[in-house]
Amino acid sequence: MSESERRTVAVLGAGSWGTALAIQLARVGHEVRLWARDRDHVAAMRSDRCNARYLPGVELDASIRPVAGVDEALEGAERILVVTPSHAFAESLEAVASAVREDTGLAWATKGFEPGTGRLLSELAVERLGDGVPLAAVSGPSFAGEVARGLPTAVTVGASTPEFGRDWAALLHGSSFRAYYTADLVGAQLGGAVKNVLAIACGMADGLGLGNNTRAALITRGLAELMRLGEALGCRTRTLMGLAGMGDLVLTCTGDASRNRRFGLALGKGATADEARAEIGQVVEGVGAAEEVMRAAERAGVEMPISEQVHGILFKGWNAAKGVRVLMEREPKAETD
Repeated sequence: MSESERRTVAVLGAGSWGTALAIQLARVGHEVRLWARDRDHVAAMRSDRCNARYLPGVELDASIRPVAGVDEALEGAERILVVTPSHAFAESLEAVASAVREDTGLAWATKGFEPGTGRLLSELAVERLGDGVPLAAVSGPSFAGEVARGLPTAVTVGASTPEFGRDWAALLHGSSFRAYYTADLVGAQLGGAVKNVLAIACGMADGLGLGNNTRAALITRGLAELMRLGEALGCRTRTLMGLAGMGDLVLTCTGDASRNRRFGLALGKGATADEARAEIGQVVEGVGAAEEVMRAAERAGVEMPISEQVHGILFKGWNAAKGVRVLMEREPKAETD
C-alpha cells in the first residue's frame, strides 16, 4: 500500500467483531485507533498486545492503538467505523457526531435495528447526522475469529453513494479478505439484522433434535421472509440473494461460532433465556432483534411466521417444540407468488 492510500481509521467498539476489523485494517496497511469503554480492557490490550477478553491468542499489530477516550480515537481520523452493539448505536452516533464530516463519512459494522422502533440504523444516522453525510454498512458472512486469523472471507459494503461504498471496500480489501460494494444500503443492513432471529430458530430446531431437513426448511423459508420484508422496504432482491443476505443467513444458522445459533441450541435443549445468555457470556443480538423484526414487519404489513414464533417463545412464553409444529402445520400454499 502506498502512503497516499494509507488511512487513519477510528474503530469504535473493541468486542470480537470490532477487534477483528481493526486487525484486518491494520493487516492491509492502515493506522487504527481501537476504542473500548472499559479502561482496564484498554490497558490489558496495550500490555498484552491482544484482546484476550474477546479474541484470545490473536496478536494486535503495532499499528493498532487501543484507546479509552473517544476524542483520542477520533483525533485526525480520516475514516470512522462504529462496531458497537445495536442497542448502543445511538450513543455511538452522539459520541462521533462532532467529528463526522462529508469527507470522512460514517461506516458501521453493527447489525440490528434501533431498539424500540424497528428502524434501520441508517434511518437513525440520517436523523442525527443529516442527509449530506455519506453512510456505509459492512455486512456479510464473517465470523470474527476467522477474520482475525486471516482465513478467507468475503463481505459486502452497502453505502448511500457508490463512491463511498467503493472507498470502504478498498479500505478493507486485501490479504484473503474480499470486499464488494453496493448502493443498496437498506438491503445490506436488513440481511444482517434479520438473520440473527432466524439463527435462533435454527438453533432451537437443532437443540430439539429435529434433523437436517428441518434446518434446511427453516433457512429457506427464513430467506423468503427476509425477501418479503426487503421488498416492502424497497431493497434489491439481488442484495438479499448475496453475501449480506443469503450468505450471512446460512453462516449464522449453521456455524457453531454463531452466538445466536448457540442461544437457540440452549433453548431447544431446555435452558431458559437467562441461562442461555449466561452460558454465552456476550450480547445475543437476535433477542432484541426479534422484537424489532416484528415491529418492522407490522409496519410494512408483511407476514413473517418464523420470526413470529421466535418472538413468541422469547417474550410470550410459547413452547419451542410446539412452535416448530405450528410452522409445519400451516395451510399448504404456493411456494412462490
